[in-house]
Amino acid sequence: MAKIIQSACPLNCWDSCGLNVTVENNKVIKVDGDPSHPITKGKICGRGRQLETRTNSSKRLLHPLKKINGQFEPITWEQALGEIAAKLVEIKEQYGTTAVLHSHDYANNGILKNLDQRFFNAYGGVTELYGSLCWGAGIEAQKWDFGSAYSHGPDDIFNSKNIIVWGRNMARTNMHFYEKLLETKKRGANLYVIDPMFNATAKIADQHITIKPGMDGLLAAGIMKEILRLGLEDQSFIKQHTHGYNDLEGLLDSISLEKISEMTEVAEETITHLARIYADKPTSTYMGLGLQRYRNGGNTIRLIDALVAVSGNIGIAGGGANYANLQVGQSFAFEELTLAGRKQNHRQFSIMKQAEEVLKAADPEIQMIIVTCGNPLTQVPDTHVVKEAFSSVKTLVVIDQYMTDSARMADYVLPTATAFEEEDFYYSSMYHHYVNYGPELIDPPGEVKSDLWIWTQLAERLGFGEEFAFSRDQFLEMTLKPLAPYGITLQKLKEEQTLELPVEYIPWQKMNFQTPSGKFEFTSVLKGEDGLLKLAIPDESKWANPTLAEKYPYSLLTIHPMRSNHSQNYHLFSSKPQLKVEIANNIAADLTLNNGDYVRVWNDRGEVKGYISILANAHPDTINIDEGIWQEFGGSVNQLTSSRESDNGLGSTLYDCLVNLEKIN
Repeated sequence: MAKIIQSACPLNCWDSCGLNVTVENNKVIKVDGDPSHPITKGKICGRGRQLETRTNSSKRLLHPLKKINGQFEPITWEQALGEIAAKLVEIKEQYGTTAVLHSHDYANNGILKNLDQRFFNAYGGVTELYGSLCWGAGIEAQKWDFGSAYSHGPDDIFNSKNIIVWGRNMARTNMHFYEKLLETKKRGANLYVIDPMFNATAKIADQHITIKPGMDGLLAAGIMKEILRLGLEDQSFIKQHTHGYNDLEGLLDSISLEKISEMTEVAEETITHLARIYADKPTSTYMGLGLQRYRNGGNTIRLIDALVAVSGNIGIAGGGANYANLQVGQSFAFEELTLAGRKQNHRQFSIMKQAEEVLKAADPEIQMIIVTCGNPLTQVPDTHVVKEAFSSVKTLVVIDQYMTDSARMADYVLPTATAFEEEDFYYSSMYHHYVNYGPELIDPPGEVKSDLWIWTQLAERLGFGEEFAFSRDQFLEMTLKPLAPYGITLQKLKEEQTLELPVEYIPWQKMNFQTPSGKFEFTSVLKGEDGLLKLAIPDESKWANPTLAEKYPYSLLTIHPMRSNHSQNYHLFSSKPQLKVEIANNIAADLTLNNGDYVRVWNDRGEVKGYISILANAHPDTINIDEGIWQEFGGSVNQLTSSRESDNGLGSTLYDCLVNLEKIN
């Protein structure tokens, strides 16, 4: 008999939805939204519904695989774990533990997915990745400015008089917040969208401000110049709660509004209009992640933060520089879960440049790569170098549910469970502050095992099994220890399914900034000269590199796909996906292109081929190709992107990318 069971979406997404999952005869039949969830209220996106297909697909890996003479053959878990453990022992003895690289990302947001770190720390400490392909530059930027990256609670938007959505398409990436935008407009708030793309969120705006990709920080500087010229700054906030304001004034004096307008391709009168909007408090700012995927990404977020500060919209209801909400994840006992103190050796590679680092690594060289929660052959920039690096090591192990581009290169592929086949809890550090419980609903198919089982078995073979001698409940209870004073326990979470975490609903309301000065820092105290704000621009732009821009005249964006969480679902679509090349109207006119034309997009790093789709009202000379598409379907777009790091070293430059385009007859 079919049962409907409350569960939670595992996807690393803004919304972190509550689910109702229909189960019958040990099989997931249907995935719907849970109407009782306080934020998501029964509505879920297509990616969430796709979890049913992801669980039941005949393409799932069901047995451990080993590549023998270039072909994958099923082997037993005993053989797979025994051979991998033996290699880990040999590497530790001959080269040291940092000869192992743990390549990971965040495909699944379950708290116990962090047990991979526990394993590697107990092993002795391996080469780890730092930074983020997704949001790292912006996180680091807000740490310099505020001390951390916190956002207002979801309902605080109803206190906003004006709402600025800057480089973020909620309709695609944050559907429940999109619904709140619609409601705020009904209540009389004004909505402004700043974005190179005329997307679904822009369509509901009172005004869409189109901007040259990567020039958002300059626009923020221009708005601040006009705020100061008009005498609209919040002098009380600036004098009492900020550090380095004189440095900011000097920076703004170094460039004219006319030059800012020319470089951003935003009209001067529009910049003046935005200055008046910011001064007409409370005005909230909601930033997207694409803004900071440029070489100048950290400065971009810092300049927007500075704009919010100068206008006095920090620490007030209906305001905020809303980018991420790290206070949610800070609720849990990560150090105890991951055994952070156990590592004896330590080496780090940038997640963006991990391929280059592997190729040049010495003392020791990388002998083994273990991939968890990611698909680097599709997601990491400069694909050709990634392929070279990952094929150069003696042993590549991939833990996944499907034969991804990365898994195809592996020596061993270990099949792991889906979210409905293991118990965990889930949260998002990007939007709302609720934690959701996900019970085990069905048994894994074939010989599929959970990540916890895999790490436990390997730990036992390597002599530190006692560090994994805990039940799943005990691990979950371990992570919830800091929340006990608030009455949040595992038992209560299981009973109530969703619990509100104790976070600041309006961050910085008490002006208790976590910076060294205790103030909002226009100039970062810890960073010295590097802590000064800069009018930085993308590396790949006509202003920074006119020769490159002449050869490659178009700005390439690589936006998140609508129906796949990064690269997770392309192989599950009912019809074979095609690589779509979305272009601005002026490109279509200049090159005489029509919808459906087959084209080549290229630069010095590589090329992809796909089919034209002409965008309405996109900024001139702008192209988009959704990220995540597999090689067999025409991808990855990262054959075009650069592995350079952002200005603060913690983010990617995936959007800092110029290309050319031509029709293929």
